[in-house]
Amino acid sequence: MLDGVVHMHTRQHGQEQVHRLQVGDIFYAAPGDEHVAHPQGAARVLVVEREGSV
Repeated sequence: MLDGVVHMHTRQHGQEQVHRLQVGDIFYAAPGDEHVAHPQGAARVLVVEREGSV
């Protein structure tokens, strides 16, 4: 996270969790992990993906 706050929703084994990401935090999603970001207002996020990721 570069600026702002994001609530990252993840689902594992059918259960949803919400992770609050703030400046300086890192979130890693392994291949196949279900996740969706919900910015809380303006946010700047650096996303690094492998070639061919969806």
